[in-house]
Formats: sequence, structure tokens, C-alpha cells
Amino acid sequence: MAQMNTARTNAAPAHGVQTDGVQTDGVQADAARAGTPPTHAAPRVAAVIVTFNRLEKLKNVISAIEAQTTAPAHLVIVDNASTDGTGDYLATLETALPLEVVSLPENTGGAGGFSAGMRRGYELGADFVWVMDDDGYPRPDALALLVDGIGEASEALGHAVPFACSVVLFTDGEICEMNNPVPTWDWGRLLVKGRRIVLVERCSFVSVLIPRWALERYGLPFKEYFIWFDDAEYTLRISREGAGVQVLDSVTVHDMGVNQGVNWGMVDASNAWKFAYGARNEGSYRRHHRSLAHFAVFAAQVVVGMRRGGVPRKLRRRIHRALRAGFFFDPPIDRVA
Repeated sequence: MAQMNTARTNAAPAHGVQTDGVQTDGVQADAARAGTPPTHAAPRVAAVIVTFNRLEKLKNVISAIEAQTTAPAHLVIVDNASTDGTGDYLATLETALPLEVVSLPENTGGAGGFSAGMRRGYELGADFVWVMDDDGYPRPDALALLVDGIGEASEALGHAVPFACSVVLFTDGEICEMNNPVPTWDWGRLLVKGRRIVLVERCSFVSVLIPRWALERYGLPFKEYFIWFDDAEYTLRISREGAGVQVLDSVTVHDMGVNQGVNWGMVDASNAWKFAYGARNEGSYRRHHRSLAHFAVFAAQVVVGMRRGGVPRKLRRRIHRALRAGFFFDPPIDRVA
């Protein structure tokens, strides 16, 4: 059971927004405060950050959220049992927004953290949860554009849109390789009508806005996934009856160290544990939520990719075991109500 420590204050902290010598574009809280103070949007948004041992980057994310031109109604920070002083920092933190700290007794991975944070946002009565990692810095208008974009898309498409995500850039301004959403076959349906919005079927949990009704209808992310493919599975799940959208003018900067995608030929001793979770989780999704044929195709892609990449046999066997585990792994959906 998560332990929750709650603090509420109107005091504004003096957080910097410079990380590892890189000044991220458009996230200076001080600059935002120099203009018109942000006001609450008509819909109530709970910004949800999941953090683990990235205290300095977390401070930047908090500053970026405080700098939003449309202020969230709540700031929910899930501390995944950090050991770098994050807990002590959050215990005394004063923010410009109502703050909810969810302190987990053990590290549940990104999947468990997002599940807990989204549940807390729902319990707070939020109309939307705005989900992000602890190293993503949304530009000041990112939230306002997401809120406007999901409303505009819902009206244009004639049905409620299940999520809206931002464009994710690396710190050098290039596209972030790990965070490209997967478009639908008709991705340009709104774009050709002059709207800066494209249709997508899945995205990462780096600045994505999810409406309350989607939480009620589809439940929460699988906390059992721990890490990898939790965001992909969840956004695929909630877009089964209608596509999500990417709002092209809503931008967040992902300060993730190295701007590099992944493939199965990259498995090595240092990252095999992550790839094992990825193999199990995506294998589970394809077996239990698509078809046996989808699982077989995925398994073949993994096996061939590792062989072509020259992955050592010992590590290949580890991933093979994870694939087999995924065949039987089928966690239940955790409901919010």
C-alpha cells in the first residue's frame, strides 16, 4: 500500500532549469512568473511525475510544471523509493501548486509508479491526468496546447479522444528517438484540414494527457510490467475504439542522456534486464491481447534481431526465457472504481 504525504502551499520555490550544462528551451519558471500569472483551466488537470533517484532533474520538471501558462490543479509526485535524498527533499518541498507526494515503500518501476500516480490523480477529482517522467521538461504552453488539442480533435472527429501527447525533443532540439508515437493509417486526417494534430495509436509516458473517462473505462496501466512497454500497452488499450492524437505544437524536452533508440541487437550485460522485461511484457500483450500469431511473429523478430546483432548466447537464452514467461504472464486490469 502506498504511503501518501501531502503538502499544500502557495510559496514559490527557486528551482533552476539547467541540467548537465544544457539549458532547456522554454522551461524557466522565473520568466513565466514575470508575465501574467497562470490561471486554472476549466478542466482540472493533475500533473503526475514518477521519479527514482533523479533529484536534480526532478527539480527541473517541477519548475517546468510551475511555469505552465495553464496551471494544473494538482501536482502529484510519485517517489519510487528513491535513495538519493528525494524523499527528504519532497518532505519539505513548497510549491506554487497544490502538491501530493505518493511515497512508495519499494521501487515498483515506471509501470507501478504511473499506476499509483494516475490513481491518485483520479482520486483528487481530476478531469485529466498529465503524465511524465522525471527527466522531461515541458515548454510553458505544453499543457494548454494539449488541453486545447484534445478538445479540438474530439470535436472534429465526432468522438471522445482517449489521449493527447506532446512532441518530444532531445536536449539538442532533435527528435527524441525513444519517444516517437506510432501513427494510425490515417494519421493526417486532421492535418490536411489545417489542424496541427496527427492521429496516433500509441505513445510513451513523456507528456501525455489522459481524460478521466478513459481511466474509468479502461483502468490503469499494468503495474506488474515494472518497466518497458507499459506505456505502449496502455495507450494501445485506451485507443482501441478511437485514435489518440499528437499535438504538434505541444513540446517537451527529454533530458535522457543519450538520444538513441533500441533494437534487439543491442542487448548486452548492462541492459539485458530491461530487454527481458520488454520481451516478457510485449510478448504478454501480443499473446493475450492480440493473437497467438502476433506472439509468434514478435518472438521471431526478437530471436532474429539478437542473432543478427551478435548478442552472446547466454544473454539470448535469458531473453528467450523472458519470452516464454510472457506467453503465460497475463496480469489483471486494475480498475479505478
